Amino acid sequence: MSKNNKFIERSIVGALSFLRESVFGDEYASRKGLLQLLDPRVKVFTFLLFIIQVILIRNIFVLSCLYGICLILALISKINLWFFLKRTWIFIPLFSLFIAVPALFSIISPGEPLFKFNIIWFKLVITRQGLSAAILFVLRVITSVSFATLLSISTKHFELLKVLRFLKVPQIFVITLGMCYRYVYLFVEMIENTYMAIKSRVGARIHYRQGERIVAWNIGLLWQRSYRLNEDVYKAMLSRGYKGEPYLLDDFKSGLKDWFWVFFILLISAGALYFNYRSDI
Repeated sequence: MSKNNKFIERSIVGALSFLRESVFGDEYASRKGLLQLLDPRVKVFTFLLFIIQVILIRNIFVLSCLYGICLILALISKINLWFFLKRTWIFIPLFSLFIAVPALFSIISPGEPLFKFNIIWFKLVITRQGLSAAILFVLRVITSVSFATLLSISTKHFELLKVLRFLKVPQIFVITLGMCYRYVYLFVEMIENTYMAIKSRVGARIHYRQGERIVAWNIGLLWQRSYRLNEDVYKAMLSRGYKGEPYLLDDFKSGLKDWFWVFFILLISAGALYFNYRSDI
């Protein structure tokens, strides 16, 4: 097997495994952790409060404390910390880090110089104001993504969809989102099984033109199977009494623990806003 084929194989398998792990972590939502025991409606509202605070706060220390609280909540909720960090530090935070790099220099953020260095004919200066702005931007993105990810991990997807209906989100969007969530997982499994079947029958050595034909054939087959599956699922839903509004067997119920959670969040929010206000004076 050539190095290129090995690289392609590892890339495909790695991408499919990462997608399955990162998107479908319902096993964490089924655990008996702190966040899993809360009413999903209360959890969504309090996490929205966290995210709004992260957007408004301009103090790096307060943002760091909020991010620390997010990590503590993940641990208390029995979520693997490495799994959580992989989901929150890849893609969006790394992309924001590259965006924040130009803000370090005096050309974008003039102010008190910290570091000076020359690159060929250019003299670059990193300012204190630019460094603070870059850190603040990246920390905001990481903290916001972390809270949003923690909410999705600790809550089952159908409960989140029901909360969206509780918030009066149009029904067609909620149903479409739920269908997409289920179909993506199913299609990922189909692609993985098809890839393994091709590999077991054709082997590793295959001309790229033949590989293109196989890929095109599988795309068409996957489209046909998805269309047929869509029709079958919809007919099955109609035969079981579906009239446009999905129902859950368990209804949302708020308890004493939810009120304690709200009081705890309000206390943290008041403290964060207070220290942020004191730092602005």
